[in-house]
Parts: sequence; C-alpha cells; structure tokens
Amino acid sequence: MGRGKVNADHWFEELADHMGAAYLRYSFTKGTRQEVDFLLSVLDLEPGARILDVGCGPGRHANELAARGFLVHGVDISSRFVDVARESATSGATFEVADARTMSFDEEFDAAICLCQGAFGLMVEDGGDEDVLRSIERALRPGGQLALSAFNSYFVIKHQEGSTFDVERGLNHERTEVRSPEGVVKEVDLWTGCYTPRELRLLMARVGLDVRAIHGVEPGQYSVAAPSLECPEHLVIAFKTPSRRLGS
Repeated sequence: MGRGKVNADHWFEELADHMGAAYLRYSFTKGTRQEVDFLLSVLDLEPGARILDVGCGPGRHANELAARGFLVHGVDISSRFVDVARESATSGATFEVADARTMSFDEEFDAAICLCQGAFGLMVEDGGDEDVLRSIERALRPGGQLALSAFNSYFVIKHQEGSTFDVERGLNHERTEVRSPEGVVKEVDLWTGCYTPRELRLLMARVGLDVRAIHGVEPGQYSVAAPSLECPEHLVIAFKTPSRRLGS
C-alpha cells in the first residue's frame, strides 16, 4: 500500500472533525445499500476483487462492499472520519488517512469508487480534481474500473438557492450549519466543484480514463438515466485504458 502526504490545512478537515459520526445522520447517507446495488450491477466485479474507496468518509460504502465479499481500502483526508470508519469496520475493509491528490498506489486495485463528493469536487484548488483523478488512474490496474460522482453544474445553476455559483471556475459556495454528535452547531463554508458531462469526459480522457457511461443520479436513487437539468449529480463509469502505462 502507498500513502499520500496529508494536507492537514485543507478546509474540509475542520468540518469533518466537528461532524464525526453525525455525518451519518444526514438523509443523503441513507441510500448506501441501493447505491452499492446499482454499482455492482454496472461494474464487472467478482467477490474478492480489490476496491479503492477514495474520500471514504466514515466508511459507509467501503463497509457495505466488504460485507458482500470485496476487499476494500478506504482513504480520507479526515482523521476523524477514518477513526469512525475503523470503529465500524467490516471484515475485508481497511482504512487510512491520506490525501487523494497524492496517493502513491501502483496498479493495486481492480476498481475505485469516489462518491458523494469524496475528494473529487472538494479539492477546489486549481488542478486539485485532476490530481485526484491521476492518483486514481495510477492506483488502478490496466482495465480497472471507476465509479465517480460529481455535482451537476446545470442543476446547481437552475436550482440555486442560498449559495453563490462562480461561473468562471465552476465552483459553488454555500454557507451552512453542521452539527457535532453532541448536537453542537457550527457555521461553515462549503466549496464544491461542479461539472458538465462534457467536462467530465474531457478530464477523464486527459488522465487516461475512458468513459463508458454518465448517468444522471441523486443519492440513494442511482439508476441508468441520462444526465439532465433535474438530476443533482452525474455518475461516471469509466475504466483505465488497458494499454496505458504509468507515467505515459
């Protein structure tokens, strides 16, 4: 296994440290089983396959996949979230603190998932999301698969309320409140990168990932559906070009 240097100053760390296990109380985390059902219906994976969960948070997808016989390794920049994931770890699931932009895994995984703005979409510094994808590409064996979700720019613009959208950067800013496990309220800033399907295809191709499909989805209701103005997220299904070699 390879580790990535952790940027302890990333803005998400403070937010995650405050929420801890309370993150799992949010409604968008309640559809884990349905999401995994769908992913396994569209990914060509057999039990025992090695899966990398990038931006694993408290480990809900990693643990669900491990319970179904997969070997899953979750990474997250938040040490608090990784602690929560380890406390509830299912046999077959392991977790570590790592920065998704600088992971040094070397063709170790059959598949990777990056869901619910786990790393991708939160690394809003210039080039951060591309760095996440390059790290994922390096981690996948040739032909390895990726399932990644991203906020839909069209949806955010159409339904924008209580937030500010930076058109030039494709970045949404929201001021909101989060609660700790004890119910303590904290006001925080959220910055989220938003994408069109075309941008996602171009970015994937840039790092050596071939897009098989892009579905329009919302948390807990993944399905085979075309991207639209009414779906808050895009779900990208891609694979690493078999002939591509690391560093090419």
